[in-house]
Amino acid sequence: MADKKRLTSSRKLDHLRICAEKDVESGDTGFGDVRLVHNALPECDMRTIDLSTRFLGHTLLSPLFISGMTGGHPGTKEANARLARIAERFGIGMGVGSQRAALENPVLADTFSVVRDEAPHAFLVANLGAVQLRDHGTGWAEQAIEMIGADAIAIHLNFLQEAIQPEGDHNATGCLAAVAALCTEIKTPVIIKETGCGISKEVARQCWGAGAAAIDIGGWGGTSWAAVESVRADESRNALDKHLKSLGEDFAGWGIPTVVSLAEVAGTGSPVIASGGIRNGIDIAKCLALGADLCGMALPLLRPALESDEALASKIEMVHRELVGSMFLSGAAHVRDMRRARLFITGKTRQMMDDGNPA
Repeated sequence: MADKKRLTSSRKLDHLRICAEKDVESGDTGFGDVRLVHNALPECDMRTIDLSTRFLGHTLLSPLFISGMTGGHPGTKEANARLARIAERFGIGMGVGSQRAALENPVLADTFSVVRDEAPHAFLVANLGAVQLRDHGTGWAEQAIEMIGADAIAIHLNFLQEAIQPEGDHNATGCLAAVAALCTEIKTPVIIKETGCGISKEVARQCWGAGAAAIDIGGWGGTSWAAVESVRADESRNALDKHLKSLGEDFAGWGIPTVVSLAEVAGTGSPVIASGGIRNGIDIAKCLALGADLCGMALPLLRPALESDEALASKIEMVHRELVGSMFLSGAAHVRDMRRARLFITGKTRQMMDDGNPA
């Protein structure tokens, strides 16, 4: 058990380092095929555009959401603290990385609990894998929530990553029932979250039916956990892990592009968090027009989060300037107005959307 705990914690630091240092993005989100229609007479004042929005009963000052990235190793604590300070400063929501390591080894809990210390008023989302929920029950979810004083909990679906990891769990049976039980047994809102392969409309309907309060689509086209695991395998000293490098490369192209997944999920219910390859405020504006309520970013914020508070704040300010400019040029004075913004969808993205919805 001690070796297993060390392995989980070490893996968290590996993931943080690899994402910060290596090229682990893969695929085409579809944002290049989406064009917002320019409003030549916007009839709003760019200086007073309102980015505030409501999500699960909370008022946030922006639809930008800091997606769960890290925690679970002593070397990750400062990154989480910095992300939390910035979330508090800008009035935005934030998630943490998988809390499995701290649930297995409570000594690591402060790498997560630091976020509530630094962000006493922010909307915070705990994080637990569907497999861990199934195996350990509601008790682990409640501990994860308590650990950071969370306002919601994300149950993440990362089965591509599990399939490639040498230490991964390859049994996905019983996870939907575990989610349904959790939604029934706790009052804290449950968010179902993919981690980079997207969610289809069929799975979205299963999630709503199980009682999910929101869905985070985690679409394909941003950070590829297949690519991350490929790098880990390549760096491993274990010869048995080496063959997993090519396996990770083979599956880097697996998934539903973010735009396609967002369109599918938004057509089944709400609220929805768009994530997966969102790289700027223009992408956020497109997601809002496609039906997203919040828009999650991870990798673009990770590198400045490892640098300084100032670098991270500057990055978020730039994203907000891009979003405000996009809203102004779409004639949207408020976030909710982006739902009425007109857009064109072309290319492979349009083809996928049409093929998935035959007449």
